[in-house]
Amino acid sequence: MNTKLFDYYLPKEMIAQYPEGDRELSRLLVLNRSAELIEHKRFKDITGYFRKGDVLILNDSRVLPARLSARKETGGNIDILLLESIDHKRWYCLANGIKKGKDRLTISVGGVKAVLTRSEAFWIIDFFYDGDVYDIIREHGKMPLPPYIKRGNDGALDFERYQTVYAEILGSIAAPTAGFHFTKELLADIEALGVTVCKITLHIGIGTFFLVKSQNVEDHVMHREYYHIIPDVKKYIENAKIEGRRIIACGTSVVRTLETAWAKNGDTPIAGHTELFIYPGYRFKIIDAMITNFHLPRSTPLLLVSAFTGSDELIKCYKEAIDRGYRFYSYGDAMLII
Repeated sequence: MNTKLFDYYLPKEMIAQYPEGDRELSRLLVLNRSAELIEHKRFKDITGYFRKGDVLILNDSRVLPARLSARKETGGNIDILLLESIDHKRWYCLANGIKKGKDRLTISVGGVKAVLTRSEAFWIIDFFYDGDVYDIIREHGKMPLPPYIKRGNDGALDFERYQTVYAEILGSIAAPTAGFHFTKELLADIEALGVTVCKITLHIGIGTFFLVKSQNVEDHVMHREYYHIIPDVKKYIENAKIEGRRIIACGTSVVRTLETAWAKNGDTPIAGHTELFIYPGYRFKIIDAMITNFHLPRSTPLLLVSAFTGSDELIKCYKEAIDRGYRFYSYGDAMLII
């Protein structure tokens, strides 16, 4: 399958640089697949599409302030993006500002000594610190806004809004953005309808930044991401599915987690790393509906959504969203696919 099929043109001014003032007032494009119907709403109107017995699944991963500014011993600056914890003092990371050919470098982060060592595609940062390294990250880190947000990191705003209201477990370096539009009040309204809200965890990693650059979609390799599902939650979802209740995934990270957990007839471990790459032709095992944002061309989330809607239908939705002035990407508007 040629990757060019997943290109589209988006005017730069449609890339949201800031979040909507009120989470619930983001726009919502609703695609009813069976009726081949597109509707345009506000996100708060999503309550009208739930019904008693539905199961809404959220990703409770919390975004790490993973961007660090470091200083070389010579005084120069290095920008670091933490990727994945190796142990309590070492992380895989990306580092910009290092001369080509350099494989080891002593640096400091907020006065704390660390060493960068090259390791294949990434770097490893080793903190020389007796305390909790997360204290350094919390004090000196910035939120890892994606590169298409062309502005400075807006301190308190991004710490609050580049995070879902239900985020709990620290570990992602990119937000599960489909959940940005929920408020605690809106979730309470949904539960009052007789909908069960469950949480799983998938720590979003560097794979979310990597576009599909191979000529053929099938040649792309996903970077692994850690997931975890509580046994009781998995059992509840399993029983709900048997009973014919709808499983509604909020975000592509939830889709990947659930589809991973239900691979091999549901015998996959409830915790581990997933490298599942979903693209058109994939047969979904567990989800019945999906909430998602509008994604970049050639991105793996775009291919996943395309697998769920059908490529032609998704292109139609995106064209209509562009024509109607929707806001795109992380801080942008949302879709509901039923």
